[in-house]
Amino acid sequence: MIRYAIGLILSPHMQPRHIARELALFSINQLPSQSQKLETKTLDDIVTAVVRSLHDETKELLQTASAELQRSQERISSSETRTGDIRQDIQAVEGMVREAINLTKNAINNIGSALEFPITLVLSQRAEVRNYTIDILKTVNTKRSQIDETISSALVNWQIDRLAQVDKDILRIATAEMMFLNVASKIAIDEAVELAKRYSSEDGYRFINGVLRRIDDQLKESRKAK
Repeated sequence: MIRYAIGLILSPHMQPRHIARELALFSINQLPSQSQKLETKTLDDIVTAVVRSLHDETKELLQTASAELQRSQERISSSETRTGDIRQDIQAVEGMVREAINLTKNAINNIGSALEFPITLVLSQRAEVRNYTIDILKTVNTKRSQIDETISSALVNWQIDRLAQVDKDILRIATAEMMFLNVASKIAIDEAVELAKRYSSEDGYRFINGVLRRIDDQLKESRKAK
């Protein structure tokens, strides 16, 4: 137990701003969007919103995984009554099972995060975590149109409305940091990639990295022109 606590203290993921980014990611759609109301929220309010978000998402993931497994079972049962080549059925079942496994992995990650946050916050600088979380949320909400316009301009053959919610929110947080919170682009991008590796799809971090690097290039060009 002592070794575990020391590991947490020494971990780079224990940095207040890293914790704040995770809290912002999961509370962004749970807390009020108005700046005045956000200012009244305590760190406990934010963590409650995060745990609620993780609970809802985990429940949905497990329900979807269960449905995929049920579909695979039905496909197996139907193939047993047919004659001839069943390779297509086998491939379809394999795909369903893989999807169920991936969804379950994501659900397990969410449960781990929900259990980890209280320990992390006990060992962290609570005021700094709370303040930077609020800074991110306020910026994303008040500058939403500019942020989304910037993201959209960096998407290739894609529309922001079609992005998975978690990818959209990771991009918004990183873009807000680069455009309005004076965070170095390398730090904002690296942190976003880490979030994507943990919470996005298997290859989501590559997509996030590519979009943010294009945004960084655009911002640099814009600053040169001024």
